[in-house]
Amino acid sequence: MLDEVLCDMAPISLEEMSTVKLMNRTDTKYLLNRQMLADIARHWSPLFFVQDIAGKRTASYKTLYFDTPDALTYTVHHNRHLHRQKIRQREYVDTGTLFCEVKNKVNTGRTKKKRMEIPASEWGKLYEMPEMKQFLKEKVWITQEPLLPRLQNQFQRITLVNKAKTERITIDSGIRFHNQLNNCVADVSDLVIVEVKQDGNQPSDFKKLLLDARVPQKRLSKYCLGMLLTDEHIKYNRFKEKIRYVSKLINRELTIAAMNFEL
Repeated sequence: MLDEVLCDMAPISLEEMSTVKLMNRTDTKYLLNRQMLADIARHWSPLFFVQDIAGKRTASYKTLYFDTPDALTYTVHHNRHLHRQKIRQREYVDTGTLFCEVKNKVNTGRTKKKRMEIPASEWGKLYEMPEMKQFLKEKVWITQEPLLPRLQNQFQRITLVNKAKTERITIDSGIRFHNQLNNCVADVSDLVIVEVKQDGNQPSDFKKLLLDARVPQKRLSKYCLGMLLTDEHIKYNRFKEKIRYVSKLINRELTIAAMNFEL
């Protein structure tokens, strides 16, 4: 049914999407399962454009997160610091485009993202390409320690844009993780993470659909989720309730790796 809905929607191209970048924005996150997504999808067609790349309306992504040996960027998030930072490389698989990205969450609740395009040969490396090394020197403030590849994920994304082109909605599913330190893998492919991205507080048809469906706001970072499921040496207490919530949502018990390690 979802594929049929997407096929019936008006497309928006990558070129047109350039006017809806929202690099400095507010993000509102929601967690769903596939059935919940299908239930609200039937309302999309008159309200949104769907991103179309060469006839494809679901795009494949791959992300590699970097962190310190003691997982500083994860720990800062776990400890509820309002000012935090994530460093990652992202591949847009369908176009073969790669970026190095520094994502900042500031204490006003806004998200600011800086990125530079990189060649495929630099995947998994941060300090060999002079331009990227300088980029990181200018943008990374959270640590002076060398950052190492920590966690890779892959997922599929549907991107919607409202008809006024003032907000973007990303819908991620098929999420899988691979821990780069211990080779542990995790699969949460039945989980759907929805993010509504706006330049500020304004009316949102997508938020209204979720409200009508009684879907509450629920924040969960894909990086934190992957670390919880694959890394046995990290703090986890603050996220225990969210893991229980996701388990119930997808009707499958998820296990925090560090809890197993303690047994």
